[in-house]
Amino acid sequence: MFLWGADWACSLPLILLTVVIHVFGLGLINERVVRALSRSMDYRQLVRVFALVIGVAVLLVTGLHTIEGAAWAVAYRLLGAVADAKSAMLYSLNAMTTYGHESVSLAPQWQLMGALEALNGMLLFGLTTAFLFAMIQQVWPLSLREGRRVRRASRRRRTGPA
Repeated sequence: MFLWGADWACSLPLILLTVVIHVFGLGLINERVVRALSRSMDYRQLVRVFALVIGVAVLLVTGLHTIEGAAWAVAYRLLGAVADAKSAMLYSLNAMTTYGHESVSLAPQWQLMGALEALNGMLLFGLTTAFLFAMIQQVWPLSLREGRRVRRASRRRRTGPA
């Protein structure tokens, strides 16, 4: 087996698993967001609901990242790469976010897994960034159009029929 073969053999299925979890999770969140924001409402209510929905979406996406980090942490524990569950989760979140500041490290034979998890984290955060950007791009123009419509209607009421 080539150098660090076990690291690759353990990491690639985790990368695939976490990306699939992430994509399905983002799809479910998007479905709920579209449903929540597609209801007819006045402009002021739309802005408040938009802010609330984006906030909830960010919390849910953070939960997705936590679940994915936990999958890596479980693998580290099962492989005996770290001493305990807390250290495994701390190491996993450090690697996934590329923070890498903590003094927890993997057993020498599993150290490439940490780099592969960082690569996985970059993929996941890229998907999250694209998702949030697309969601804002989709919804924000709707709220702007609704705001313009409300302002025009308000001006017409004040000035009378044209």
